[in-house]
Amino acid sequence: MRTHPILTDLARFGQRLGLERMASFLRWLGDPHRHAPVLHVAGTNGKGSVVRMVGAMLRARGLRVGEYTSPHLQRVNERIVVDGQEISDDTLSALLEQLVEARDVWIGAASGGTGGGLTYFEVMTAAAFLHFCREDVDVMVIEVGLGGRLDATNVVDPIATAIVSVGLDHTEQLGPDLSSIASEKAGIVKKGVPVVVGPLHPSALRVVRSIAAERSAPLVAPPESFRVDERHTQGLCYSSPTRSLDHLNLALRGGHQVWNAGVALALVDQLPEHIRPDDDACRAGLATVAHPGRLERVAPDVWVDCAHNSDGAEQLAAWLRELPDDARPRTLLLGMSEDKDARAVGRALAPYMDRVLTTHCAHPRAMSAGVLATHLIDLSCAVLPAGPIEDALPVARAGNGSVMVTGSVFLAGAVRDLLGK
Repeated sequence: MRTHPILTDLARFGQRLGLERMASFLRWLGDPHRHAPVLHVAGTNGKGSVVRMVGAMLRARGLRVGEYTSPHLQRVNERIVVDGQEISDDTLSALLEQLVEARDVWIGAASGGTGGGLTYFEVMTAAAFLHFCREDVDVMVIEVGLGGRLDATNVVDPIATAIVSVGLDHTEQLGPDLSSIASEKAGIVKKGVPVVVGPLHPSALRVVRSIAAERSAPLVAPPESFRVDERHTQGLCYSSPTRSLDHLNLALRGGHQVWNAGVALALVDQLPEHIRPDDDACRAGLATVAHPGRLERVAPDVWVDCAHNSDGAEQLAAWLRELPDDARPRTLLLGMSEDKDARAVGRALAPYMDRVLTTHCAHPRAMSAGVLATHLIDLSCAVLPAGPIEDALPVARAGNGSVMVTGSVFLAGAVRDLLGK
């Protein structure tokens, strides 16, 4: 389903960080988030890809896996997945109705000063936990929504955590610099629980290392704990004290996915032996993992990617740089949310394009195509506002070469809709 009247109503509560409401409501539901072991994944970019990779490796091991991610591309069902299958419309609708009924009783009997109304994200998170419990999953792989410390998912007691990356995004909520943001993301670190980190900037790594030490949480960080070598003719290579894998085939494109795969492999290495994927399961999972909207070719002449901040744009630029000139997209179709750094994204990608067309989709946070174009007037290539995505996509496809659509998860989803994906 695209949405549900209950979710539309919940949107009025906006975004409210904090754990008290969520913990109280889940206790009222019987603590479904404690039904199975949890892996908890945070990060500015890449956390959704890591969740999908981990889920694929665990399924290849023969386990029943629940995966919770956000936001969604096209359908809210994408956020709640069991064994690779999105929750059905009927099941999600019934869950939401049950949760709203439970919420009303909880507010009257058990909330005790927790602030009453739950947010959209809190109800969706509760729905995921309850669905995973009812589906009797063996492992839950949970993506943080925003930050970590005060995110609604941080009520879990994980057996391992991961911080995939730390970059400048959501600075109004998380802080103005990498150290502040790292501190918020490291809020998921639990006492004595291993935390896997990706190749973080030194200032971010110092913060995470300090918090991990305070909480006696083993820090699993490259290069001392694991190594990853980028794919060439020999494939992806991964080595750690517990395993060494080479000639791995990674289904997701881009050099950044190589490091995401390293984090995913290091994360499953922290699992107890009875649920840890063996080498064959790791190979099979990485070779078959899917994550739509991430360097995805949705038509012969159209690519989509969800890069929406400066780090994501730099990763996309690195992939573009490696392409032969005759294979590189020539038109950038860019649409972004109002709170994002459009200039940074444009500067990273413009050197590889003949022109930039700005657009917007039907989302309340979308920046208009005209306003976005004014942010990009100093780019080295032509910048033209092309209106809403329904009008802009045909214009972009009429030019020479292929089209790269990026700047927003919502825009990527809109293009997939238009092309019938």
